[in-house]
Amino acid sequence: MSDLLPSWLESANAPGCPFPLNNLPYGVFSAAGDTPRCGIAIGDRVLDIPALARAGAIEFDPGLFVEPAWNAFMQAGPESWRKLRARLQDLLGANGDPRLRDDKALVETVLVPLDSVKLHAPFRVTEFTDFFASRHHAQNVGALFRDPQNALPPNWLHIPIGYNGRASSVVASGTAIHRPWGQLKAPDADAPVFAPSRRFDIELELGAVIGSPLGGPSSVQEADDAIFGYTLLNDWSARDIQFWEYQPLGPFQAKATATSIGEWIVPKAALEPFRVDAPAREKPLLEYLKEPGPMLYDIDLDIYLRGADGEETRISRTNYRHMYYSAAQQIAHHTACGCPMRIGDLTGSGTISGPTDDSLGCLIEMTKGGREPLVLKDGQPRTFLEDGDTVRLTGAAKRNGIAIGFGNCVGTLLAPLQEPYAR
Repeated sequence: MSDLLPSWLESANAPGCPFPLNNLPYGVFSAAGDTPRCGIAIGDRVLDIPALARAGAIEFDPGLFVEPAWNAFMQAGPESWRKLRARLQDLLGANGDPRLRDDKALVETVLVPLDSVKLHAPFRVTEFTDFFASRHHAQNVGALFRDPQNALPPNWLHIPIGYNGRASSVVASGTAIHRPWGQLKAPDADAPVFAPSRRFDIELELGAVIGSPLGGPSSVQEADDAIFGYTLLNDWSARDIQFWEYQPLGPFQAKATATSIGEWIVPKAALEPFRVDAPAREKPLLEYLKEPGPMLYDIDLDIYLRGADGEETRISRTNYRHMYYSAAQQIAHHTACGCPMRIGDLTGSGTISGPTDDSLGCLIEMTKGGREPLVLKDGQPRTFLEDGDTVRLTGAAKRNGIAIGFGNCVGTLLAPLQEPYAR
């Protein structure tokens, strides 16, 4: 594990700071009603990248940063990603190029207090695919709906199962969503009803952002090379709608309400020291899915829940290292049929659950299908989400006093809209 990279910006050196010089995550921000623009978090500041480019402090065309999204910069390619990261670490490093540090006027212009800005979606999502790749999650959910001795589908240990989602439903952290309407059917009912979902849930995931296009079948290494970075992801799920609709083609409306993404994209380069191996394979994988090296990461991830008038409670802590399939394997499988991947494509890891009751990634697991309610700090019980509930995901890779933080992924559930066909 590398040491903390010291910065002349003292807040970046504070113990446990989520945004040290080792991190430099990509985001989009606006301040005091200004136009949203690309920024990078460092300490307790956001570095205004377009302003830095216009000042000539970085040798990049300011046009790469005109759009309030990192897509154009992604398109510039991995060598540009490497060069910008190296240049910023030089400009912000305690012993690096003093041009920024010594120019007080430029510092005031380009380093904006993080607590004074509004954060937006960090990139424009072109496509979204979600997976089902945590062994613990698949086992737990399968046991709720099938024979616990045969909880895993027969293909699960051979293939990263996924489904194509909706890019139009991906929303920025902080976006409130309405409880969805849909067809619901109780197991003992003769017919479904059209009503608001009563079993609305969360899914703690990690999203992989594709920064380089893949034209067709790609190896796991090629898929890994194409990843620009990772972001927090909450794939909101209407479990009762899902129960009725998912056979034989899988989730549809149950997963189409919203998918929230985090405030920042953490560069893959920042996570390199935290790589870990996948768990032992119960059955050997086919050659095209075999990893050339460690493809998972040691990242602590937390879920917090707060009622409309209540106190925030941490309801889970898990870790991305518990996944069975990595993002690189998921992407390689995605391309196996010839499906291209484009810049700005987003893949969700699937719910990240660990082996213990306090490390589960969704409410349906935590409450055993709604049979065992959680009790929040203020005494409120929860089986599934109630109107007014706010969910916050956060996470960081931590080692040797260094934290590589992901910021937050926040969403509030609002009451359902007026019945769609009553208007």
